[in-house]
Amino acid sequence: MKKIILIVLSVAVIGVVAALLMYNKPHRDTASSESDFAVEAPALLQEFTENEPAANQKYLDKVVAVKGKVKSITTDEEGNINLTLNANNDMAGVICTIPKAEASSAADVKEGDEVTVKGVCTGVLMDVVLIRCVVEKKA
Repeated sequence: MKKIILIVLSVAVIGVVAALLMYNKPHRDTASSESDFAVEAPALLQEFTENEPAANQKYLDKVVAVKGKVKSITTDEEGNINLTLNANNDMAGVICTIPKAEASSAADVKEGDEVTVKGVCTGVLMDVVLIRCVVEKKA
């Protein structure tokens, strides 16, 4: 009986350690990562609109460089910058969230600027969403 309890406790400890390691695993550094795809904002939104499952399979959790015109710029309560790129659709666009730590990459970006933003695609709600973004270049 003692052996069984010891084995169960050992397995539980190993499980907890594995879970903690996975939970605290650092995110991939978007700024230094190569883009898996480079696409224009309207084309990206169109792919998700026409066939969301196929677009999810192609782009989800991948680093995507999106080129487009800045439609709006907002800052959330945590200091993250949200750039919305125009996708030639009145209802939707591509939202790129730039973390506070990378905000300097968007310091001189203004509405109407043509930019390329690199980030990790998390899919589509109404807009295509990219997180952990950096502004790669401004035209």
